[in-house]
Amino acid sequence: MRNNFLLLCGLLLSGMAVAQVATNDPAKQAVNTSIDAQYSSLTELSDKIWSFEEVAFQEAQSAQALMDYAEAQGFKITKNIGDMPTAFTAEFGSGKPVIGILGEFDALPGLSQNTVPYKDPLHEGGAGHGCGHNLFGVASLGAATAIKQMIERGELKGTIRFYGTPAEEKFFGKLWMIRAGAFEDVDVVMDWHPSGETKVGMQTGLALVDFMVEYYGQAAHAAGDPWNGRDASDALELYASGINYYREHVKPTVRIHYDIQKAGEVVNVVPDYARMWTRVRDGKRDGLVEVWKQVEKIAEGAALMANVDYKITLISGVHEVLVNETGAKAMQKNLEALGAISYTEEEQDYAKKIQEATNKPQVGIESVISPLEKTAEFPMGGSTDVGDVSYVVPVIRLRATTAPKGTPWHSWAVVACGGMSIGHKGMRHASKILAMTMVDLYKDPKLVSDIQAEFKEDIGDYEYKGILPDGPPPVGVKK
Repeated sequence: MRNNFLLLCGLLLSGMAVAQVATNDPAKQAVNTSIDAQYSSLTELSDKIWSFEEVAFQEAQSAQALMDYAEAQGFKITKNIGDMPTAFTAEFGSGKPVIGILGEFDALPGLSQNTVPYKDPLHEGGAGHGCGHNLFGVASLGAATAIKQMIERGELKGTIRFYGTPAEEKFFGKLWMIRAGAFEDVDVVMDWHPSGETKVGMQTGLALVDFMVEYYGQAAHAAGDPWNGRDASDALELYASGINYYREHVKPTVRIHYDIQKAGEVVNVVPDYARMWTRVRDGKRDGLVEVWKQVEKIAEGAALMANVDYKITLISGVHEVLVNETGAKAMQKNLEALGAISYTEEEQDYAKKIQEATNKPQVGIESVISPLEKTAEFPMGGSTDVGDVSYVVPVIRLRATTAPKGTPWHSWAVVACGGMSIGHKGMRHASKILAMTMVDLYKDPKLVSDIQAEFKEDIGDYEYKGILPDGPPPVGVKK
């Protein structure tokens, strides 16, 4: 059973420490009041999505829960964006500026977890929100609702549009939304992500490409007549070895991952089929393409050595994030005005137990505001399809604390925090910072034009083209 007592205590305690915005701007005070008023409903919605445990393109309940909430608030819903049943927009208002806000909600396979500070699957083998996406979409929708209420009252003018974006963890649903033209009329897009710290997003992350390599041989009896067989798994092993030898000769920003998905069924049959999912990353798309094409050559070479046929299928890929410093500076002011998240002794104790269980220093959870940092010359970290959005429209990004610093991401520990008060507090904080920054965008046309001017200068003559195959998105594909 889920530890409901701990969750209830966390919810009650979290309500005692509501950050007060240090501003005389009545519009910003109003959006914060709205988010506080929504907090109970947002927490309930987040916990629903946490419990659904739905992975990429299977987020039917999660998407519906978000749409139901948006519709109840008076948003106009548009479904099936880019031929994806779980992709949608929720819009209110009219005219310029059009401000978009992103919301993700897919979980990760195999990370199901109770809200306890030690590994304890809620459903053995089930999925879990090891990236905090149950909080992501909900916080963004809460901020969008606060802005919607101000537009409805005539206190702000323009359009607010929430994007329900599926499959960020695997297929990168935003690419198909871009291809469908979902961002063509947007002036600025807001984005945030759960994290172990609270800061404005100034890092680019890594560009990425995913592709499947399949080998086709000839089955035979492994002892009786192996000379009649052509072993597909031999090619797969040679391919993996080639990748691993290649690692010494790539730049420090490059990452190469693979997952062997099929390599035979039984030991006494020469396998006639093998399959490996391969992922290549680098700090810039140009560098990514160079490594990607070399890895594909390695796949071909392995097929030649094993005397088998092969096939490479593109899944999709993403750009690195294009940072918008003008927008980031505007958000930083709101982050500093709102202040840090405060935590109870019980929450600090929970955080230290999480750190103990994951072999991290038991320092608790940070309650600080990080200064605006410089964008690193040599990027590190993960990848996101937000990068592709940032190449078609300016994006302002935030990270908000939803787990202790040092917590391994994409792990059970993030799931454990995302279903209790530590995650809920980060969700509310993110919602407020996003809404406050959007108030600036609606009230200050020059800020919007300055953000767009920086975007155009950074893009230059680059023509965006998404890394994705022709045809519809792979909805329903599970392999």
